[in-house]
Amino acid sequence: MKKFLAALAALLLAPAALADTLVDNVNGYTLGEGGRLVRFAAMVVDDSGRVRQLLQRGERINPRPQYWIDGRGRTLIPGLFDAHGHVMGLGFQSMQLDLSDTRSLQEAQAKIAAYAAANPSPRWIVGRGWNQERWGLGRFPTAADLDAVVRDRPVFLERVDGHASWANSMAMREAGVTAQSVSPPGGRIEKAGGQPSGIFIDAASQLVEKAIPAPLPVLRDQAFARAQQIMLANGLTAVADMGTSVEDWSTLRRAGDKGTLYVRILSYAAGIDPLLTVAGSGPTPWLYDSRLRMVGVKLYLDGALGSRGAWLKQPYKDAAGERGLAFVNDTALKNLMSRAAMDNFQVAVHAIGDAANAQVLEAVEELSDTYKGDRRWRIEHAQVVDPADLPRFGRNGIIASMQPVHQTSDWRMAEARMGVERLRGAYAWASMLQNRSRLAFGSDFPVESPNPFHGLAVAISRVDAQGQPPGGWMPEQRVSLNQALDGFTRSAAFASFAEDRLGSLERGKMADFIFIDRDIFANATAEHIRGTQVLETYVGGRKVWERGASSPQSR
Repeated sequence: MKKFLAALAALLLAPAALADTLVDNVNGYTLGEGGRLVRFAAMVVDDSGRVRQLLQRGERINPRPQYWIDGRGRTLIPGLFDAHGHVMGLGFQSMQLDLSDTRSLQEAQAKIAAYAAANPSPRWIVGRGWNQERWGLGRFPTAADLDAVVRDRPVFLERVDGHASWANSMAMREAGVTAQSVSPPGGRIEKAGGQPSGIFIDAASQLVEKAIPAPLPVLRDQAFARAQQIMLANGLTAVADMGTSVEDWSTLRRAGDKGTLYVRILSYAAGIDPLLTVAGSGPTPWLYDSRLRMVGVKLYLDGALGSRGAWLKQPYKDAAGERGLAFVNDTALKNLMSRAAMDNFQVAVHAIGDAANAQVLEAVEELSDTYKGDRRWRIEHAQVVDPADLPRFGRNGIIASMQPVHQTSDWRMAEARMGVERLRGAYAWASMLQNRSRLAFGSDFPVESPNPFHGLAVAISRVDAQGQPPGGWMPEQRVSLNQALDGFTRSAAFASFAEDRLGSLERGKMADFIFIDRDIFANATAEHIRGTQVLETYVGGRKVWERGASSPQSR
């Protein structure tokens, strides 16, 4: 009887073993312990979608797995992890007016007029992407500039960084914004001659935004589907969603319930209220086969440099007397951080200016005496840091969550805003590593392109797509390709407490990988890496996107 039961058990277990998949004939790369580059020629994926084994050329596996994928000698790397993105923002941008490619106010006006003519509904024209610095305008645009092309419908357009908005006169009327309107805490209504100019900085944007009809759930679902397609096409298999609303979370849950959630999303709630509404008394469990989890909260300390909302220790060079916007005082910040930490939620704090970074560093230092253990306090952007504060990033397990592409977009503007001497600790990736802070990389999409290969190219070069500036801006802050890839894989996963299952192709971790059209390690130049195209994207060992295919493949 014992022999019979043993034989029966063997038969019952056999299908699971035979369901393994061999991904063969690949030029494979991953990062192992300590960020060491590991090469392999084949990979075995088990039936749960995890890596079982990496194989070298000529190495045999017995018994041979039932399923086989021929890599055809192509380069395979881990799926990339964007440590700071805005998922629904990416989707909605693809459905709304996008001004990110405009090079002048006149070009933007022409595009707005054309969009209004081609899209008679919905009534509100909503979009984003304008950048007065790129236009060389020398000022913010005004409501009159919008009224000149659309005056019979309300128009509301976010700046490229999401920290300012531009409204026409009808939008302000419908929102009840008048000369008597007062700037709210953490925001500023730009005025001219005592009247609102049409520009709203940071929290002031909500004065107009509240009048815009909320998108219906069906539109949210469409936006998420578009965002997911864009992410998969760019080789992103995971993202930290920074600022998830309750409505966003419901959208992600609907996709998960329908079996159409492919990208792995680590969610950071848009404040304490949505955090507690969704997750309650602690981080949620992993849902949908490790595809969704709310792990923490996103808090804001200041605005952005482009709109002069970043909070600085000294006034802006190009705006005497202005130091930006401090959204909350020290006590309020520590109370918010403490409320999250007391229930073991991870805290991620947006800080761009040197004063804002110093404020959150001080808060972490104080709270670390109360909240012990592995907290992984995150500072999002850590963009302009006083060099004297850089060593503080290496204490208390702080994660520097940074976006390489911001440097190439911002350096000219940053020099105008602050001057070169005050930027010695700006976009300081190498300094973060030297000070032993864990460095997680992302893009901040849709502020920037979600293409991680652009971020990799910038990280190793400090130059943009046109090779500017020659030799790189503050080139001493470049990192190696291994370090850059680590920022988009292992360290991005670590930054969200997901390193047990994501971030590398190691035994027991999820088999999330991509085939790309070139070997980025054989020719590790910025130009070569920037041009990389993703051919296929796999999540949990199953293909979910292929170049030329019309939609993700079902799992």
